[in-house]
Amino acid sequence: MKCPHCGYNDSKVLDSRDVDDGVRRRRQCLSCDSRFTTYERVQRTGLFVIKKDRRRELFDKGKLLNGIRKAFEKRPVAANTIDQIADDIEAELYKQGRQEVHSAIIGDMVMASLKQIDQIAYIRFASVYRDFADITKLKQEVDNLARGNGRSVPAAQLPLIPDNETPVAETGSRGKSK
Repeated sequence: MKCPHCGYNDSKVLDSRDVDDGVRRRRQCLSCDSRFTTYERVQRTGLFVIKKDRRRELFDKGKLLNGIRKAFEKRPVAANTIDQIADDIEAELYKQGRQEVHSAIIGDMVMASLKQIDQIAYIRFASVYRDFADITKLKQEVDNLARGNGRSVPAAQLPLIPDNETPVAETGSRGKSK
């Protein structure tokens, strides 16, 4: 390992630790005795996404995250949930061991995740991903979602209004006291 301070080509490893996606090594230069840290990570092979128009692009997790974030914009969902969805999808794509994947497969994976977590985010993503031509197609999707899931709020979704602050509907007629 080349020293970043003097450029000498050799160093010794003082400490190694596993980190999330690799190894962190603390090193000391054998020439100038300076200490520095290096990180070793597995370099994954390139995964290409085949777009609708048959173009091929290198998989970009940033694009995936941006699409998911837009769907969840102003929704009561924890930020780490969005990152976890993207991480899970990326891991699944690499686990398949393919060099190319159709964008439709990625879109379907996102749709499946969003459907379980937040119905509004699901509809937002679906409206762009499925490119609804008219309101009737969007209405059909909303109706299918309503029929398929009787719960009003999925279990993984944070409540919009916490239970201790839920307004209680008043009964009786207005303006009259009992």
